[in-house]
Amino acid sequence: MPIIHPIPPVFDEHSRVLILGSFPSVKSREAAFFYGHPQNRFWRVLSNLFGEPAGETPEEKTAFLLRHHLALWDVIRSCEITGSADSSIRNAVPNDLSAVLQAAPGVQIFTNGKTADRLYRQYLLPLTGKDAVCLPSTSPANAQWSLEKLLDAWQVVCDAAQRGDI
Repeated sequence: MPIIHPIPPVFDEHSRVLILGSFPSVKSREAAFFYGHPQNRFWRVLSNLFGEPAGETPEEKTAFLLRHHLALWDVIRSCEITGSADSSIRNAVPNDLSAVLQAAPGVQIFTNGKTADRLYRQYLLPLTGKDAVCLPSTSPANAQWSLEKLLDAWQVVCDAAQRGDI
């Protein structure tokens, strides 16, 4: 039975960066917001890069993202998935990125991990024509990447978000 993505995208007309994950984990679906697993390093990475806490609530995290010109969503709108394992994603249906891309046409796209990147290239690149930069996953399953290595790799997000008006 397919699971429908329960979290709306975060974006506005000032977004300069769009970060795409694959599909929300069980913990994220329970929390009704992105990267809800306490061991996922996504919010820690962004907090470190931008030099301020991302917040605890979905509202605080949304405000943090928008303040730093970041848009956030996932590649997949619905799929069959076992638990939170990206490797188990089957019968994927992609999200429609047109609202984000119309609101912020100059947005630069980054994918959080290889699965999100593969799914983006398979389903969305042909529609958007916008290449994506694949970043190492912030998932706890990506244990070979320390927080320090993630910060180095993800610095490009901070740089892109802080560039001048587009």
